[in-house]
Amino acid sequence: MSSKAAEAPSPPAAAEGELELHLEVVVVPVSDVERAKAFYTERLGFNADVDRQVSEEMRVIQLTPPGSSCSVTIGTGLGAMEPGSLKGLQLVVSDIRRARDVLAARGVDISEVQVFDEGSRRPAEDGDELDFAGFAFFGDPDGNGWAIQQMPAGR
Repeated sequence: MSSKAAEAPSPPAAAEGELELHLEVVVVPVSDVERAKAFYTERLGFNADVDRQVSEEMRVIQLTPPGSSCSVTIGTGLGAMEPGSLKGLQLVVSDIRRARDVLAARGVDISEVQVFDEGSRRPAEDGDELDFAGFAFFGDPDGNGWAIQQMPAGR
């Protein structure tokens, strides 16, 4: 496979009578809620939509990446996942190099831009087609694993 990626098809619209499902929230397990909230808002630029102490045992903080319709929730009393155990979360941007530079400037420990080529990752080079193939990787303070992928603008 070359570094030139084929364009992915648009998802089909729900047919008459089919159930339409929208992913709206992903719970991210963290050990220190204040540290995680600061990381997601100050370093990644997520919006803090909700910060509510529901009970003595439960606090819910909902954070949304700018432009996204899916949020993440961190807090206390949310479930049994171990902090740092969530891997494979993915954000999508139209310019991976710019996104990587902005996050690095904000203090995020993020990989260089990489492409998948012939079944493995390699550093991106000038001239590489990055739509669908360009990625950068980072973890939150607990080690939950994130990827950023470049996708065509307006897809």
